[in-house]
Amino acid sequence: MDDGRDTSEALSLSTAPPPEALRWVAECVGTSAVVESVSPLAGATSSALHAVKVKDGASVIGLVLRRFLDADWLALEPDLARHEASSLRKAARAGVPTPELVAFDEDGSLCGFPATLTTLLPGRVELQPTDFEGWTQQLAAAAVHVHALGAEDHPWNYFPYVDTQKLETPRWSESPEKWERAIEIVRGTSPISRECFIHRDYHPNNVLWQGSRLSGVVDWVNACRGAAGFDVAWCRLNLSKLHGTAAADEFLNAYQAVAGSDFDYDPYWDLMAVVEVLPGPPDVYSGWTAHGVTHLDDALMRERVDAYLSSLLARL
Repeated sequence: MDDGRDTSEALSLSTAPPPEALRWVAECVGTSAVVESVSPLAGATSSALHAVKVKDGASVIGLVLRRFLDADWLALEPDLARHEASSLRKAARAGVPTPELVAFDEDGSLCGFPATLTTLLPGRVELQPTDFEGWTQQLAAAAVHVHALGAEDHPWNYFPYVDTQKLETPRWSESPEKWERAIEIVRGTSPISRECFIHRDYHPNNVLWQGSRLSGVVDWVNACRGAAGFDVAWCRLNLSKLHGTAAADEFLNAYQAVAGSDFDYDPYWDLMAVVEVLPGPPDVYSGWTAHGVTHLDDALMRERVDAYLSSLLARL
């Protein structure tokens, strides 16, 4: 679980929270609360995620402590903890299971680094479902619920993670001319779209399951005001790498079936999501291997991204 941006500080992400952070966690629960256990959560790639069990009287409460340790990310977005706190409050109205905000430390003065503290949702990350159709339909339906929320009161706006004017044709691709076309398109004007509340990092690693039922959507730090098409595109890009282009198309079909006339598909957003793999080459996301996906390799990622890009350009 996390926002998908790998960090060079990976070793520190599994380091146990310091005593002051755990004191803060306990105090957020109650004056007599004590921390019983702390364990890292699998799949974190850009912030430290730990499950914390806190005992308060006869009750034991499961929480998630997220600490923002990446100095480069904090330099770009110093309000990360406040951003996620606000996003969680808004996401609670989306009609899908989301963590409840318990507290946040905006500047790190209470626990060493900016941090959020939320409830621990039940469930696991499921990347290789036995019922792929049902899994895809639930992924799509949850996204539609999120996008039904207006975002006029949410001050964070969508922005691309790459400077489109500085993009260059990748040397690793077998189809450089197609990347040239994609770059040309994303440098143009984006389509007029209804602005709504978007997750901004919606993909299978940020969704939890109990059995065959979706039990939660997590990691809301990137949530913002933007086009639903980008959330759909980001999930499609991840599915194309994880399972192939057909899986990405199945998700789009499922989303369109649920959203109906409220959604106008435009391949521009798919292309915008794809260019975020640049300069590349695309590789196997460590969040997948952390959850048991071990059959992929980097060569396959390059092949799948090229194939997916070809399918997008054919939609124009």
